[in-house]
Amino acid sequence: MADPAVPGASEYGIRLTRVFHASRERVWREWTEPESFADWFGGRECEVPLASVSMDVRRGGQWRLTMFAPPDRRQIDWRGEYREVDAPGRLVFTVSDQPGSDDFELVSVVLTDLGEDRTEMLFEQRGSMSPEEYERATDGWGGFFDRMQERLGVA
Repeated sequence: MADPAVPGASEYGIRLTRVFHASRERVWREWTEPESFADWFGGRECEVPLASVSMDVRRGGQWRLTMFAPPDRRQIDWRGEYREVDAPGRLVFTVSDQPGSDDFELVSVVLTDLGEDRTEMLFEQRGSMSPEEYERATDGWGGFFDRMQERLGVA
């Protein structure tokens, strides 16, 4: 059984930390502006057409996008609802790729200003997936955040 205090995947969810060489406001925009989000969400391997991205970044607002994943351009329709929006420090939202289902994962993103244009991002995802699904999701988010890191720089 995985230790939930260890960063990464466990049967309890995901907890990842990244430090970016960018202001907290700039990292916030990566999460809340369609052009930025479409560029990094999905990492380098997936395509997210900007026209498919809709983000109403306010408590109770909805978001959605369509991702095309390799190897055969499998279409994944993502959606969710913003639960907390406290710019530029905290964002909490639901995420689901299961059309017609009420099941979702809860994601929280906490951005901490480290000074000197450096921002720490604490990412957590919780829900009801299996440990194996969380392990795959951890790898997926890691690739997404690698792409964000390319956009923002490493602290």
